Amino acid sequence: MLYNILNLTCMILTNCAACAAPLGLALGKKCGRCSTRYCGPACQEQHWKGCGHDKLCKKIKKSGGAEQYHAEKKHAEAVADAAEACAEDTKGQTCYICTETVHWKTKEGLVRMYACRGTAGFAHVSCLAEQAKILVEEAEENNLDGERSQSRWLQWSTCSMCEQDHQGGVSCALGWACWKTYLGRPEADQARQLAMGVLGNGLRAAKKCEECLIVFESQLNVLQRHWRTASTQVLSCKGNLATCYTNLGRLEAALVLEREVYSAQLTESGVGYETLTSGLNLSISLTDLKKYSEARTFTSERAVDTIRVLGRDHDITLALREQYAGILYEDDAASRGDVTEAVAVLGDVATNRRRVFGSQHPYTVNVLTFLERARMKCEDADAPETRLS
Repeated sequence: MLYNILNLTCMILTNCAACAAPLGLALGKKCGRCSTRYCGPACQEQHWKGCGHDKLCKKIKKSGGAEQYHAEKKHAEAVADAAEACAEDTKGQTCYICTETVHWKTKEGLVRMYACRGTAGFAHVSCLAEQAKILVEEAEENNLDGERSQSRWLQWSTCSMCEQDHQGGVSCALGWACWKTYLGRPEADQARQLAMGVLGNGLRAAKKCEECLIVFESQLNVLQRHWRTASTQVLSCKGNLATCYTNLGRLEAALVLEREVYSAQLTESGVGYETLTSGLNLSISLTDLKKYSEARTFTSERAVDTIRVLGRDHDITLALREQYAGILYEDDAASRGDVTEAVAVLGDVATNRRRVFGSQHPYTVNVLTFLERARMKCEDADAPETRLS
C-alpha cells in the first residue's frame, strides 16, 4: 500500500520510495537499474522484497527512469478517467484535431470542452497535448518571450477553440501530459517549473486535494532555491498552496498565506491581474472564516479596481462580483436589502456566464446554484426580522 501512496510523492519530491523520508538533493541511495531513490539499503531491500519493486524495476528503467514511469502511469489513468467521464457527451463525435473517434495510437476515447459550442469542442487528450507540445517547441526554437511565449504555454491548460480553461478530469489528464513531457529537464528549467504548475492546477481541478498539495509544496521548494522570494513564480505558487489549504479545510493557514501573497503582489506589481487574482483568493479565505465585515469592504473595493483595470466582462471581475454577492447573502446579519442586492448581482453574473461559457459549464452551474440560494433566502418568510428586516 505504501508503494502506491508514494507513486506520486516520491517522484516529485526527493523522498525515499519506501518510508517517505526527505532525501534532499544529493543524499540517499538509488536503485542501480532504474534510479528509484531510498534513504538507505534497508529501505531499498524492503521495497524490493515487500513492495513489488522487483517486478517493476525493469519496466521503470525501460520507461526512462522512476519519475518518467510513474508520470506515464498516472497520465494513462487520468486520460482513461477523463474519457469515461465524457463518454455520454462525446457519442457520435470526432476529434477536431485528428478527425478520428478513437485515437490511432493510444486507443483513447474523446473528451469535451465545456465552453465550446456545436461539434468543435471534442478531442483526444493526446491530440491536445501534442498540439501544446508543438507550440511550445516552436516558441523555444524561435526564442519567443513574454506574452508570445506565455500564449503558447496556455495551450496546456486552455482550449484553443473557446479560449477557456479546461475543467475537471480533462485538466488533470493534460496536467500529467505536461509534466511527463518536461520532467526530464534540469530542476531550474523554466518549462519544468511551469509544467509542475500545470500539473498542480490539473489535480486541483479534479479535486485531488492531497496530491495537489504535494505538487505545489514541491514546486515552492524548488522555486525558492532558484528564484527570488518575491518573484511572480514564487507568489503564484504560494497562492496555489493557500487554495490547497482551503480545499483541505485548513482555513486559518490559508488566510495567513493569502494575506502574505496579496500584500507582496501589491508591492511587487501594483493593481494588476496577478494582484487582483490574489485579492479574489483573499476574499474567499475571509468569507470561509466568516469575517464578513472585512470581506465585504475588501471585496467591494477590489471589484471596483477590477472593473477599472480588467473591464466588466473579465472573468476575475465576474468572480469578484459573484464573491461579493455571496458575502451579502451568507452573512447572518444580512438585511433584506443586502440579499436583494445579492440576487441582482448574481442574476447579472449568471447571464454573462451563460453567454460566455454555455449553460453546462461548471462556472455557470455554480453561479445559478448561488442565485437560487439567494432567492430562497430573500423569499423566506420565516426569517427573523433582525436578519431580514
